[in-house]
Amino acid sequence: MMKLILSIVHSDDAEILIRALEQRGHRCTKISTTGGFLREGNATILVGAEAAQVDEILAIIKENCHARTQLVSPLPPVAEAGEFFIPRPVEVQVGGATVFVLNVERSEKF
Repeated sequence: MMKLILSIVHSDDAEILIRALEQRGHRCTKISTTGGFLREGNATILVGAEAAQVDEILAIIKENCHARTQLVSPLPPVAEAGEFFIPRPVEVQVGGATVFVLNVERSEKF
């Protein structure tokens, strides 16, 4: 059975991941995307594979996509006249990978 592995990774990890997948014989497609909370660049990597290859591909993703912390300045809240808000940077975790493994009903290559 064919599977579609859809992984959303930080843009800093995307090219490294693609090279690692290709070196091990897995073809993939990269789609540039934007994340929600921080509005930063992400990449969605699509890999079509046989069910028996899924664990290997997940291991490659785990080896090459790492979470890290980053300081961001929050947007100021709506303030009343005369109020001041000095934003303090907040430490957030970015990176890593969010992965979905989907069943493929039909696959064609032309």
